[in-house]
Amino acid sequence: MMEDTVPPTIVIFGASGDLTQRKLIPALFNLYRKGRIAPNTRIVGFARTDFSHAAFRQHLREGAENFTDHFDATAWSGFANNLHYSSGNPDSPEDFQRLDALLRDLEGGQPVGRLYYLATPPTLYVDIINMLGQIAMHAETGGWRRMIIEKPFGHDLASAHELNAKVHAVFSEQQVYRIDHYLGKETVQNLSVFRFANAIFEPIWNRNYIDNVQISVLEQVTVGRRGGYYDQSGVLRDMFQNHLLQLLTLIAMEPPATLSAEALRNEKVKVLTAIRPIRSSELSQRLVRAQYRGYRAEPNVAPDSDTPTFAALKLRVDNWRWQGVPFYLRSGKALGTKKTHIVVQFKCPPHLLFSTNGQGLAPNILAMEIQPNEGIHLSFQAKVPGVDIAMQEVDFDFHYADAFGGNTIPEAYERLLLDALQGDASLFTRSDEIELAWGVIDPILRGLSEPTAPPVEVYEPGSDGPDGSHDLLKRDGFAWEM
Repeated sequence: MMEDTVPPTIVIFGASGDLTQRKLIPALFNLYRKGRIAPNTRIVGFARTDFSHAAFRQHLREGAENFTDHFDATAWSGFANNLHYSSGNPDSPEDFQRLDALLRDLEGGQPVGRLYYLATPPTLYVDIINMLGQIAMHAETGGWRRMIIEKPFGHDLASAHELNAKVHAVFSEQQVYRIDHYLGKETVQNLSVFRFANAIFEPIWNRNYIDNVQISVLEQVTVGRRGGYYDQSGVLRDMFQNHLLQLLTLIAMEPPATLSAEALRNEKVKVLTAIRPIRSSELSQRLVRAQYRGYRAEPNVAPDSDTPTFAALKLRVDNWRWQGVPFYLRSGKALGTKKTHIVVQFKCPPHLLFSTNGQGLAPNILAMEIQPNEGIHLSFQAKVPGVDIAMQEVDFDFHYADAFGGNTIPEAYERLLLDALQGDASLFTRSDEIELAWGVIDPILRGLSEPTAPPVEVYEPGSDGPDGSHDLLKRDGFAWEM
């Protein structure tokens, strides 16, 4: 249900690029087919490529056919009528004036809300924002104006702070939606429901019952064509500063007073504030970094590069709930499995009543699978049938596909685009969140230039990562739950 009677206009900067063709237009097309956006919602692309309206529509149709389930040609015909294009440069006042004239013509002079989406390289963000300000396309005199900014949002704390300042020179914080597509995943959103709508878990969600928390984002793909970007960022900037720390905040935060965006983001900020900074002298005990064999031969990667493609990190959240509980984060490319999951390992019973033949008792494990097999698993001990008291670990399983049948899980971009259109910023990152997350990662990045920094290990493609990753947990008496 839209908040306005007049459908909004969506303007995509960088509309000739991969993100628009593979993700944004398929997501908007799905929303159109499901009746989630008005059928006459205008979608206008802006990029340097010299497209006509017809050529732009054909270019996007190819993406929709490849990246939309059960492509519907009839529905596409209706959707494509609302697709328009304006070519131009991101720093040209004349091109932005021409874009604004096209928008006003399409909108028929009515007061219409506009959603601007920056699907461009980060180097163009400031130019586009400045042009929107110069032409007064940000002003909310004729309807609301909102802007979605894709990651990466800065490459360190200083650049993130500078970018925030330049954004706020034109747009207010309430107009800005910094997107992390992980927060749009259905199973990530389910974390809050699981914690706060089930009374059996929240009383034990603390240091008294939980031994450790593990957050893993594991990928089978290599850097591929992203070598030029990736070699300048590495896994800590690419995955830890955003995806992994966002997942950590959702697991560790206190219950918000309401489900409003402000209340939810306030609690996430408190978690980031409580993360204990890592000193350079501690890096060798709390960080493992590694590179898959063959990375240096990838296109656009320096032949002597020491950029990590895998990292494992031990963090502490210094507050009442989590004091003393280690949070282990890991992510890497070219691994043997593709999996994103969060594992909560509970403490063993304080007194063992049953014989385990010296093997020890396996702890209860709560695993929340975010991809590819979305669901939740809880392991516990059960008696094996028979005269003797023998125990075996068994699972309670919940899978989205089994529980909800044909209700396919929507793409993250569908939910995030719809929320931005409706003015709900709950799943978007606030400016102070961005800077606090960089405040966690920045000291680590600086410490990597110190003589005490951990070396870059090498791991084989298709493996489960470097040996040091397992040693990181083994020193504390734990192991990764694969």
